[in-house]
Amino acid sequence: MNKLIEAALAAREQAHAPFSHFKVGAALEDENGRIFSGCNVENATYGLTICAERVAVFKAISEGARKFVAIAVAADADELTPPCGACRQILWEFCGDVEVTLVNLRGKTETFGLKDIFPRPFDASFL
Repeated sequence: MNKLIEAALAAREQAHAPFSHFKVGAALEDENGRIFSGCNVENATYGLTICAERVAVFKAISEGARKFVAIAVAADADELTPPCGACRQILWEFCGDVEVTLVNLRGKTETFGLKDIFPRPFDASFL
């Protein structure tokens, strides 16, 4: 198992998901090999909940990282769980067409480019 997947699985264990009980972990690797992890954090109002992928991106940005190569997303589901629409938008804006690896707790994985699941993204080039 690679270090990015291991970090995503470990981050998942820190998730705060008292309402959905659906824990997700993410690990984002920058161009220097540093890994920034995140987990989903739920809120009673639901709308203020934040996904693991966004936590990892914002943590990386807040620590000075700017160029990224890959992200792994871990969830406990038979079918691998891709990033939601909001996370895809944030990933595109901050990471570009990074490699995305999905993993579940049974070791199933799938890897693809972000553009494969987020064709025709909106970004600053349209402004």
